[in-house]
Amino acid sequence: MRVEVRAQAFSPWQEVDAYQARHLRPGAFGACAVFVGSMRDFNRDARVHGMTLEHYPGMTERQLAQLAEDAVARHHLIDALLLHRIGALRPNDPIVLVAAWSAHRAQAFAACREIMEALKTRATFWKKETTDNGEQWVEENTPAE
Repeated sequence: MRVEVRAQAFSPWQEVDAYQARHLRPGAFGACAVFVGSMRDFNRDARVHGMTLEHYPGMTERQLAQLAEDAVARHHLIDALLLHRIGALRPNDPIVLVAAWSAHRAQAFAACREIMEALKTRATFWKKETTDNGEQWVEENTPAE
């Protein structure tokens, strides 16, 4: 399992391919569910030009690792990968990547969703958006749809 918070941009599909090639034995899994969250250019009624993501170093990584460990155990995953960006982002930049490998698709899908939902409500991140109206801190997460 790998959990990482980073300031550098990443290519989600390259990350999944590279992790799978290095850490998973071919044939050892039957499913890999992947979620990629990217920055959108709107929030409510405002156009968003950029965003800065901040975190609590050390604590955020521990929170994410615990979320991933819990999902691995609960869903009997073979492995998991969780990457999250911090720093300056622009619309369309990947922000978060969750990949879950399991024997069957149901566990992989469930774990992937569980990790994302927990991350959105329990991980220590702060977002400041730059909009047409200036900068604003985002105070709440939008519910899953």
